[in-house]
Amino acid sequence: MKYYLIAGEASGDLHASNLMRYLKKEDANAQFRGFGGDKMEEQGLELVKHIREISFMGFVEVLTHLRIIFRNIRLCKKDIVEYKPDVVILIDYPGFNLRIAEFAHDAGIKVFYYISPQVWAWKESRVKKIKRIVDRMFVILPFEKEFYQGHDYNVDFVGHPMFDAIHHQNDTNYNFGLSDDRPIIAVLPGSRKQEISKGLPIMIKVLQQFPQYRFIIAGLTSISPDLYKKYAEGVDIEIIYNKSTELLRIAKVALVTSGTATLEAALIGIPEVVCYKGNALSFFIAKNIVNIKYISLVNLIMDKFIVTELIQNELSPKNLKLEFEKLLFDEQYVQTMLNGFEELKTKLGGRGASEKAASLMYRYLRDT
Repeated sequence: MKYYLIAGEASGDLHASNLMRYLKKEDANAQFRGFGGDKMEEQGLELVKHIREISFMGFVEVLTHLRIIFRNIRLCKKDIVEYKPDVVILIDYPGFNLRIAEFAHDAGIKVFYYISPQVWAWKESRVKKIKRIVDRMFVILPFEKEFYQGHDYNVDFVGHPMFDAIHHQNDTNYNFGLSDDRPIIAVLPGSRKQEISKGLPIMIKVLQQFPQYRFIIAGLTSISPDLYKKYAEGVDIEIIYNKSTELLRIAKVALVTSGTATLEAALIGIPEVVCYKGNALSFFIAKNIVNIKYISLVNLIMDKFIVTELIQNELSPKNLKLEFEKLLFDEQYVQTMLNGFEELKTKLGGRGASEKAASLMYRYLRDT
């Protein structure tokens, strides 16, 4: 069968690549085309647009790039028509993907959505549209199935694919230069230019006060190396690309920009502080329309405080230093956090999300 996949950011690229891995096991004749990143391309995606060209986050950032966004939407629609896929598989990225879902549905193409838009946080009214244009929804958070059932929409809960991502990224042979025996601190500054530009300078300012530790930035090849070097040049901090999982496995503590990486660190079992600073106007708008208590996936899934979130103005050198010292020296604080991580693992249910989603997708396609 012919599959058209669309992911718009690094986490979507990661989870879509593992989905593709298992789709190929289900369907020996699988062909893939679409929008994505390096990991999807490694699994055989015929790449139309790379995520580095389409990833914009925040209300102001989206508004200032509307011309590019709409040009990409037009390109995507045209390409889908020419490719004639058996199904369009959308991975998160709702602003873009819901428009494509409606187009594909109206064109008579099956639409599967993997990793639900966060309609439970804001714009709950979108559920009515999703029910109309999405043939099957595959959700990854435990409470999402119940949420959709409340709207009379039957969805498939497959579990969280981060377990699979951690399992498949197991490059134990990667050499981090362990002859440097200082404890390693992992710095994950995000997957978007805006996040890195706002948060990384504050992280580095604090880290310079702790020369007894070895700091390594988990860089992404989808981001220009010049952006990392702009803040890290002349500072005792290293940059290693596309090895965040391997880095987290050997780190003592992690400084993590809010996103999927907060969950990855928790599942690996690394004490962390969540750091996020974005455009002030975008944050103000989001704060007034988004109905959630937490920003990190760890706290959100558990619906209680597990990890500290330093958000927007709270992300200051002073506050970050205080939290960093607690992670390094307060054993009781760290143990409480690690206990919370164990509860989280139990709630999410373990490995197999990617395989289950692929199996269900292929079965639904085969039986219709």
